[in-house]
Amino acid sequence: VQLQASGGGLVQAGGSLRLSCAASGGTFSSYVMTWFRQAPGKEREFVAVITVGSSTYYADSVKGRFTLSRDNDKDTVHLQMKSLKPEDTAVYYCAARQFEGSFAYRVRNSYAYWGQGTLVTVSS
Repeated sequence: VQLQASGGGLVQAGGSLRLSCAASGGTFSSYVMTWFRQAPGKEREFVAVITVGSSTYYADSVKGRFTLSRDNDKDTVHLQMKSLKPEDTAVYYCAARQFEGSFAYRVRNSYAYWGQGTLVTVSS
């Protein structure tokens, strides 16, 4: 499956952005979809995941500010980000894994498919 992330940009603190990740080449509805992010000089970290049943789980740092949704008709997930902070500045990556049962969804090595990343910059 191929993933194409989009929607990044420059925004002031307190602002909003919506990231999208479009999938192609697979059965989208059978994939668990996840966002990770990587800030300069830091490890890539888990942000949010949405299951095939549309249950969502978030990192504590974004809980209450980010909302992840999926549109199985358009093979796309959207990450709505509000109340952005400078510490949210990072390259955001979407990732996918065929659903085969429970797995360590916060671990980057759990995912076989990755998008190219989209840069989010939050100015103070």
